[in-house]
Amino acid sequence: MSILSAPHFHSETAAYARLEEIVWPNGPVCPHCGGVDRITPVKGGRIGLRRCGQCKGQFTCKVGTVFEDSKIKLHKWFQAAHLLASSKKGISSHQLHRTLGVTYKTAWFMSHRLREAMVGGNGGTIGGSGKVVEADETFIGRKKGFAKKPGAGHKMVVVSLVERGGPLRSVILDSVSRPDVERIVKQNVSRESHLMTDEAPYYRTIGKGFAAHGAVEHSAGEYVRGDAHTNTLEGIFSVFKRGMKGVYQHCSEQHLHRYVAEFDFRYNNRVRLGVNDEARTTRALQGIVGKRLTYRIAH
Repeated sequence: MSILSAPHFHSETAAYARLEEIVWPNGPVCPHCGGVDRITPVKGGRIGLRRCGQCKGQFTCKVGTVFEDSKIKLHKWFQAAHLLASSKKGISSHQLHRTLGVTYKTAWFMSHRLREAMVGGNGGTIGGSGKVVEADETFIGRKKGFAKKPGAGHKMVVVSLVERGGPLRSVILDSVSRPDVERIVKQNVSRESHLMTDEAPYYRTIGKGFAAHGAVEHSAGEYVRGDAHTNTLEGIFSVFKRGMKGVYQHCSEQHLHRYVAEFDFRYNNRVRLGVNDEARTTRALQGIVGKRLTYRIAH
């Protein structure tokens, strides 16, 4: 059976039941008072409506999530989440608009809510004893108020760190400077790691704070020197840029962090780690709790 033929992609009743399983894995929890006892369905109420016997409040599983107050059918949210989570380079709001039969504005906002759900907490550090972490940066788009000119000074900066065989983390910076890059690397990478970078001068100082530091000279056409390379990140940046340029085409500074989170999320929940499209969609939806966006955010 095709994944998209599952009942929660087509039936509101099934969609609410499935979302309840995701956001309430141990049973219903009142979003108003946190109660778990005497929560009962409201007879004759809308699909999924429940009543808390402690605070007397009524709610559904959408309250306190990015879906709250949305008038879009829940089964269409599931379709959108699956399409966004399973498309390696993303899916445009225009494509969602055509596929789901909603307005472009609605599709754009749905995709941003789902990207917000994909934003991770990034707890702890990556790497560790004997593990290799690559660090590099890429440049994308154009910063507001900056004219296009030679070099990358007018572009937005994304610094990424990836543990080989493990997780990816990306951070947006205003510009590339040693203090900023050093802060990001040291906050996110275990000092026991072997750090691999390119020949950028600031990495020489940063690398001294780790168990080992290897570097390659890209400017001299060198891409591998023994175990030293940033080829994992080069592959990640390739997918990211093809998605941003070929699918999304334009992104403002205001929203770049969500697009970056989207690509990080898919990489961190990839097939090679045993996460298929269905499981990746479920993990994305597990991130909807406690996050809200409004239509007032600038387009």
